[in-house]
Parts: sequence; structure tokens; C-alpha cells
Amino acid sequence: MKRGKAAGKFLLCAAIIFLLADSAVAADKIRISISSLDAAFLTAGVAFKRGFFKEEGLDTELIRMNANVSITALATGDIDYTMIFGSVIRAAMRGIPLRVIAVLLDSPPYALIARPQFNDTKALKGKNIGIGVYGSSNDVVTRMILERSGIDPERETKLIAFGTDGARFAALKEGLVDAAIIAPPGDAQARRMGFKVLARANELFKFPHIGLGASSRKIKEKPQEVVHVIKSFIRANQFIRENRQKSVNVLIDGGRTQRDDAIDAYDSTWQVFSPDGSLADDGMRLVIDDARKALKIERAVPLAEVADMSALREAQRELGIKPR
Repeated sequence: MKRGKAAGKFLLCAAIIFLLADSAVAADKIRISISSLDAAFLTAGVAFKRGFFKEEGLDTELIRMNANVSITALATGDIDYTMIFGSVIRAAMRGIPLRVIAVLLDSPPYALIARPQFNDTKALKGKNIGIGVYGSSNDVVTRMILERSGIDPERETKLIAFGTDGARFAALKEGLVDAAIIAPPGDAQARRMGFKVLARANELFKFPHIGLGASSRKIKEKPQEVVHVIKSFIRANQFIRENRQKSVNVLIDGGRTQRDDAIDAYDSTWQVFSPDGSLADDGMRLVIDDARKALKIERAVPLAEVADMSALREAQRELGIKPR
């Protein structure tokens, strides 16, 4: 009861919206946070709608939270898991006992979109480029794409923060920027309007974008629950990769997305949904190194400091998956 009262007070103060509540019979209800209802978090919607949580004996609630609230709630035990990936890594590097336990999207689904006169990324040297928020994943990905083309993003471009995808798209259409980093379905919409897709992040590098995070205490005290949660998400990812229309329907229903937009979002992202939840060393190293820069940490940070793969390995074994 004590935990329930504390959780209720926390959720009320944070103005958190409960999106979905499962009715499966289980010992404890588990709370999983997401930050939006778009395609990047489709795994959670599919796991719920297609019954994978129930089949794993889990009674779940999906809760919409922003990143900083999620990390606080995860650390205090007011939620049990989060899909807000990068913030878990940074928190772990600051000494907060949180760990990444699986990767769900192997790469960000962002595309670098430019005005019609630009035919390749190299042509953006000296130009204005729209991003979301400085230091966010779309900012990092934009810089990485530019660097791959031999452009120094600090000295040879001007990155301008506009916030949401809609605001970046509007800035592009109005000519306020020459290019912008945009997530699905905005990339497909832009292409239909004559804009150029110069690069897709998932075609250039592995940079884990969405994953599962849990507290070290949860991993230690409820290892079987953690295994079942991971299995639910892996099964959902496998379903997404193999069932286009049914996955699109979940996105339409759960995300209140228009059909054409849902189809565009699915077609731009399905390949980045990890089929096994693995934490690839090269991709994780990119994320860790980026976090080191942001936090101004000079020392080397081992993977074990930010991730725990014990439950993932067991989940893969039970699913008959050979780890990558």
C-alpha cells in the first residue's frame, strides 16, 4: 500500500496520462513509460494489442512521460521499465543504478530532407539545417550524417533548433532552412512534395535509438519478470517485421494516426525494429561515446556500466534465438 500511495501521488503531480491498462491476472501490475505514440514506440502498442504481455503473464500499463520524469520515476520505483533509451545510459553514467536491458530499434528512423535543388549531403556545406533540440538524438544523428559526408557540423553548417518534426517540416517548406532532419511519416510527405531525401540514418550506421531500461534493483530482485518483459517486446518486434497491415492497424488505432501516414511511417521504419533485442557493441559504443561528450566524461565507460544483458540472454534462449 505504501508504494501504491507514493506512486499515485507521483503520477498525479507529474500529470501523467495512462494510455493503456491490461487486464491480465498477475501478481503485480508493471508500469512501462513511453514518450509518444508514434512509430518509434510501436513495439509497446503491438505487445499490448496483440496480447504478448498477457501471454507472458504480465499485467501492464503503458504511461506517457517525458524523458526526465521517466528517469526519476524509474529510479524511485514509481515505474518499472522505460523505453526512453538514451536517458537511461546517461543516468547510469552519472551513477544512478539504472541499466539498458534490450535494444528495440537498431537505428533511428530519421531522414535528412533537403530542398529540391540539393542532390547530395555534401551540397549542404555552409547551409542552414533544422534539428529538434540541441543535444537530442536527432541533433546527434544530423551531425553524424554530415560528418560522414566530410562536413564539420560545427564550422561548416548552421544547425537551428525548431522542436517538433512538424515545426522542422514547416521551416523547410517556408525556406527558413535548406534541410531538416525529419522522422516518419514526414519523410514520405516531404518526398511527395518534391523535397529530396539525401540520407537515412539506418542506411549509414547502427545507433540504437529505442530500448528498454530498468533499475538494477528490479533486475536483481525480479529477474523472471524482466525476462518476460523482454520476451514480450522481442515477440512484438518480430510481429512488426512480419505483419505489415496488422502493425499499421495498431499504429492507426493506438497512435490516432491517419492511415496514409501510418503506412508511410511503417514503410520507413520496419527494418530498424530489432528482431532479437541485441545490444550490438559498435552501436552501443557510439551511444556511449556521445553520452560521454555530453556529460564531459573523459574516462572510458565499459558497456557493463550502462547495460545488463543477463535477462536478455535468457529471453533469447527461451525464444530459441541465437544471440548476435
